[in-house]
Amino acid sequence: MTVDIIIYHNPECGTSRNALAMIRNAGIEPHVIEYLKTPPSRSQLESLIARAGIGARALLREKGTPFADLGLGDEGLSDTALIDAMMAHPILINRPLVVSPLGVKLCRPSEAVLDLIPAAQRGAFAKEDGEQVVDAAGNRVTAG
Repeated sequence: MTVDIIIYHNPECGTSRNALAMIRNAGIEPHVIEYLKTPPSRSQLESLIARAGIGARALLREKGTPFADLGLGDEGLSDTALIDAMMAHPILINRPLVVSPLGVKLCRPSEAVLDLIPAAQRGAFAKEDGEQVVDAAGNRVTAG
């Protein structure tokens, strides 16, 4: 099966690495965009936010970023101002953001990527922390 999936990825992020591994566990090699090296253009970022059905604030990353220093916690800031900040500091873009024929989603937690993969998992998958997400038959494991 040929499927076109794009992942905006940060290899330093465990959540991003787990999402990428689940895509590959379905036998799909996605287009990997290391967005800190190759940030999306403003129009691409605006399109991704719109296609994901979220506001710009929902895509903002706080941890390990200049979020607080830039005063981005101010709820009065417009989406335009938040996107301006993400364009100036791509580390503010939360990850992984995944684009597939089934939609666009910020995949936090990483297993949210399973909703975007139009192919079955090929076997068991556990996240880096050991949490089982997919069983040996390729079925999603539900918590609880």
